[in-house]
Amino acid sequence: MSFLSAILWSPNPILAEIGPLTLRWYGLLFMSGFVVGSFILSHVYRSEKVSPRWVDVITIYMLLGTVLGARLGHVFFYDWDQYKDNLLSIFKIWEGGLASHGATLGIIFAVWLFSRNNKFDWLWTLDRIVLVVAVGGALIRLGNLMNSEIVGRPTEVPWAFVFPRDVEHLQQPRPDQPVPAGSVAVQRFRDADGKIKVETQPVAGAVAANTEVAVPRHPTQIYESLFCVFLFVLLYGMWNRTRERTPRGQLFGLFVVLLFSFRFLIEFLKEDQVAFEQNMSLNMGQWLSVPLIFIGLWVVWRAGKDPQNPYGYAPRDLEEQAALEAAASRK
Repeated sequence: MSFLSAILWSPNPILAEIGPLTLRWYGLLFMSGFVVGSFILSHVYRSEKVSPRWVDVITIYMLLGTVLGARLGHVFFYDWDQYKDNLLSIFKIWEGGLASHGATLGIIFAVWLFSRNNKFDWLWTLDRIVLVVAVGGALIRLGNLMNSEIVGRPTEVPWAFVFPRDVEHLQQPRPDQPVPAGSVAVQRFRDADGKIKVETQPVAGAVAANTEVAVPRHPTQIYESLFCVFLFVLLYGMWNRTRERTPRGQLFGLFVVLLFSFRFLIEFLKEDQVAFEQNMSLNMGQWLSVPLIFIGLWVVWRAGKDPQNPYGYAPRDLEEQAALEAAASRK
C-alpha cells in the first residue's frame, strides 16, 4: 500500500495481558489524563496560593463524575434500548460505552459538589479545572484512535487513515466499482480464544464480490485531540496572564463554547455512532452540543460582571499548609 494514499492503522488495542487482567491503551490514556492533570492543577493552585492538597480531593470527585457521567450519557443519549431491559449491564463499563457530553455534565456536577463541600467558588473551580479537562480530552481521543473507533467518513485527503479493525464500517464495493486508492481488503476470523481477528491485503481497482474493504477515512480522533491541545494552550495562556484576577467564568465559558462548537462541526466528518442517527437531520452529538454552546456563551457574557464577586474565591491556604508541614517536621 502506498503511504501517499493513506496510512494503514491497525494497532492492537490491548497493551498487555497479565493473567486475568487486560491492560488497554484506552484505559492507560484515560487514567493518564488524571495523572498529568493533577500536576497541572497543583501548579495552578500553588500559583494562586491555594494548597495543592485540594488536588487529591477534587481528583476523586472528577474521576467519579467523569466515569459516571460518561457512562450514563452513553446509556440515556445513545443506547437506552439496549439497557432498559437489563439495567445491571449499565455497570459493565469494561464492555465499553462512554459519551463525552455525559462526562461534561458529570464533571460540572462533581465540581459543584466539591465546591459546595469545601467552600470553593464553583465557577472559580471550573475555570481552573477546564485546563485539566482539555488535557484529558486530548488523551482520551488518542485512546479512541488506539481502539480504531469514532472514525471519520471516507476521504481522499493525503493524511487519511485506513481502519481495518473498525469492522462496523467496512464496505462491500460492487465487482465493477473501483475501490479508493489506499484501501485494503479485510478478512475476519476467530482465533482459539473466540476473539475476532482481521487480516488485510492491499487492493487496487475492482475487487471480488462480497469482499470487505476498509477505505481511507478522516482521522477525526486526531483532529479532536489536537483541538484539545489548542484549547489547553489558549486557556493556560489566558490564565497565566491574569491568574487570581481571571474574570469569574471566563475560562469555563470559553472552553465550553469552543469545544462544543468544534464538536458540532467535526460531526459532519464522522460516521454515525448509532443506527438511529441515520434518520436525523443532525446527529445526537450535534443536538447535545447546541444547548452547551448557548450556556457557554451566557457564561462568557456574564464573566467578571458580578461586582460582589468578579474573580471568584478559593481558600488561600498555601502558607497555612506550609506552616503546618514545617511544624510537623520539627517534632
